[in-house]
Amino acid sequence: MLFTPIKIGNLEIPNRVVVAPMCQYSAVDGVMTDWHTQHLMQLGYSGAGLVMIEATAVERVGRITHHCAGLYNEFCAKSLKEIFERAKAVASPNTSFGIQLSHAGRKASSQRPWEGRKSLKDEEDPWPTFSASSIPFDDDWHTPHSMSKNDMDRIKKKFVEAAIMSLQIGFDLIEIHGTHGYLLHQFLSNISNKRSDEYGGSLENRMRFPLEVFGAVKEAVPEGFPLGMRITGTEWEKEGINENEAITFAQKLQQIGCHYLCVSSGGNTPNPKIPIGPHYQVHLAKMMKENTDMVIRTVGMITEPTKANDIIVNQDADMIAIARAFLSNPRWVWDAARTLQYDILVPPQYARRF
Repeated sequence: MLFTPIKIGNLEIPNRVVVAPMCQYSAVDGVMTDWHTQHLMQLGYSGAGLVMIEATAVERVGRITHHCAGLYNEFCAKSLKEIFERAKAVASPNTSFGIQLSHAGRKASSQRPWEGRKSLKDEEDPWPTFSASSIPFDDDWHTPHSMSKNDMDRIKKKFVEAAIMSLQIGFDLIEIHGTHGYLLHQFLSNISNKRSDEYGGSLENRMRFPLEVFGAVKEAVPEGFPLGMRITGTEWEKEGINENEAITFAQKLQQIGCHYLCVSSGGNTPNPKIPIGPHYQVHLAKMMKENTDMVIRTVGMITEPTKANDIIVNQDADMIAIARAFLSNPRWVWDAARTLQYDILVPPQYARRF
């Protein structure tokens, strides 16, 4: 089952394995570099059915760090197009490429993970950030500006502009990032959204801005073009998004034309009590499969081919997104095919490996 094709919108993907979007923190003012070239080229011929480009900021102040990829000007677009075309040129014959569009909101202007992952200090060239409310991510973090309606209109426009550039570059699929504590997640969560207007309070109000962003992008892409969202199944916090709220949000996305969901969790608070372990988020994907008709992707410490296949067989999810396992073994798909006794095409230059 792991190697059966699946259709998302008008796109047929040859197997159920997805290279999850992985931030590399190696761009220069949003512009991708040689690091991204080698990273994406080797993932391109990994044999995965879909390769997702890392979270890509739709505006400069929406980057997580100084070194995050962006798609907000011609320089970003030019570098991304060149690297994408190189990766596509060596990719497995039917591999598709998707891009994840993002805005970090209050989690922007921060250090890279290996630098501490804290809010940027004065000497580190920080920038003003925006969120649903003026609530810092943590005690020692900067305080974001509560977004005005003009701010929301600007950011919706930026998502649309980035989506149009993604189409021009040639991406096969677009994903909106709505989890891990970034801007759209910040609006959805009662923890970070304390607004008293039509964008705060009830779940219906807190969903409004994320749905408006998704709807605006949906209107900008061609009919049938595969468009999905990465969402939060739970925040692992008493006052945060829970499974029932996540289901309601997912059903609203389906109503406005969302083709698929990648179901993740957490990220909106500094120390959530997450029961991290193999497959710790699969139950969230299963929950979405039982309550929607969209293609559902799961992610989170899935490393063994047989168990990944079982997730599909058991109908817990429709696709498997893998990140860390690809970093340690870019040939994960080739090894999975051998384990599951399935023949796949590999580059002829490497065929003798088999």
